[in-house]
Amino acid sequence: MLSRKKKERESQEINAGSMADIAFLLLIFFLVTTTINAEKGIPVKLPPWSDEEVDPTQLNTRNVYSVLVNYNNELLVRGEPTQITDLRENAKEFIMNPQALENLAEKPSKAIVSLKNDRGTRYETYLQVYNELKGAYNELWDAEAEKLYQRKYEDCDRTQKRAIQDIIPLVISEAEPVDTQGN
Repeated sequence: MLSRKKKERESQEINAGSMADIAFLLLIFFLVTTTINAEKGIPVKLPPWSDEEVDPTQLNTRNVYSVLVNYNNELLVRGEPTQITDLRENAKEFIMNPQALENLAEKPSKAIVSLKNDRGTRYETYLQVYNELKGAYNELWDAEAEKLYQRKYEDCDRTQKRAIQDIIPLVISEAEPVDTQGN
């Protein structure tokens, strides 16, 4: 009688040997089928590496549109306080220099936009400033495309876009962040 009860107990056991295999297969399935969204950041084409020393005396300060964002998220454009809302129009005027003023860029191909920020600058402010500067170039490219090809820049083919970028090259120089607060 005891042996019969013992056999009944043994037959009621569940074989859990393959449970680890099933859990492992499920884990692999979820790892393979799950997509992870990674932030892409700002796509920027970096210049080719060069070991040559740059002569800073060759750089004409007239052609440099310097933008500094301090730790209070305030803008200084060429040493003057400026609002982010005015940045795009000011940058377009600097780059194109329609009245041939002495304090603006000689021509669009020589214009350099220099962006520098403080280590305490908020990322949102940095992105707003960068977007305004990039937006200035986009609007200038659209205007040039309309003038040359009677269409928007995005509707131009690759060779037309290159021709426009030769006239108005995108030159945004980003300097190493500084500590303007003095800490």
